[in-house]
Amino acid sequence: MNTKDIQLLYRYNRWANKRILDAAAKATDEQFLATNSYPHGGLRGTLTHTLFAEWIWRKRWEGTSPAERIKPEEFPTLDSLRACWMEEEKALDVFVQSLTDERLNSPFQYKNTRGEPLENILWHVMAHLVNHGTQHRSEAAAMLTELGHSPGDIDFIIFLRETK
Repeated sequence: MNTKDIQLLYRYNRWANKRILDAAAKATDEQFLATNSYPHGGLRGTLTHTLFAEWIWRKRWEGTSPAERIKPEEFPTLDSLRACWMEEEKALDVFVQSLTDERLNSPFQYKNTRGEPLENILWHVMAHLVNHGTQHRSEAAAMLTELGHSPGDIDFIIFLRETK
């Protein structure tokens, strides 16, 4: 993997997150807070989980392994979640832009939330994070579509066509 390719994947990640958050802005506060049968609950839980994953992986890549989690209750409104996410997006972008090909292809050590030590190649978990986000954005897209607020297509190929 090289820095140009990982930067492209992370531009896609930002684009897809924005489409989901823009669609979520059309939901009512009640719809945002409602729970349902998805793995992380409703829209708030699913979006919080996606944000949490971006935050914790970035922290790990920067040398810190947090044990705490970001919780849905920290975000009483979509605006509060989105504000936090925009800050995280800036920090993540700084990290992605700082990478070298050598660092991307090197192992890094971290601890999971249970404190267990692990090691992975950096680009492997960076690709994992984008893929993980795709899963949960898809869940959020399904919820939003059920509410009448479809985000439209969020496929990588659509991103490539729209951002030539």
